[in-house]
Amino acid sequence: MDNGASSYRRFLDGDDTALAEIVRDYRDGLILYLNGIVNNISVAEELMEETLFKLITKKPRFNAKHSFKTWLYTIGRNVAIDYLKHNSKLSDSSFDDLENYIQDEYDLERLYIIEEQKIIVHRALKKLNTEYRQVLWLIYFEELSHTEAAIIMKKTSRQMKNLVYRAKTALKTELEKEDFYYEEL
Repeated sequence: MDNGASSYRRFLDGDDTALAEIVRDYRDGLILYLNGIVNNISVAEELMEETLFKLITKKPRFNAKHSFKTWLYTIGRNVAIDYLKHNSKLSDSSFDDLENYIQDEYDLERLYIIEEQKIIVHRALKKLNTEYRQVLWLIYFEELSHTEAAIIMKKTSRQMKNLVYRAKTALKTELEKEDFYYEEL
């Protein structure tokens, strides 16, 4: 059972802090997903609120056949489709527009996954020792050369090469602990 499901179950049992956890964990991703459907960030935010409002008022039964996130996004998608039907945008759209919606949805999902991966990488970086974190930050985030990073960190070329190798190995180990595998590490 994923964290969202346990939070929802606690919410149904009367724990209001569990609802705050659901909002915190799923709000941004749900907005991005809904924006891919309605193509308007303000409307997507309203639809996200409506989706969560449905959880609060109707308290639908969660079927553990799928993940909580899948279930929540399905509710959000239905809310978005109802919105589009109500505003006649769906019926006035051409087939090409609908294909664009699907492509936009795919692109948005891909961007969301990339953002989640970045969060995991940053969390893993925080667990590394300072020197490893520094060298990886300078080379991969600030896009400095090994030589430039060596000057900043007062290391020789050979020390920098070894430090980068050890830092990448340590980062890879931390990422594997979170079941995250990245082919370029």
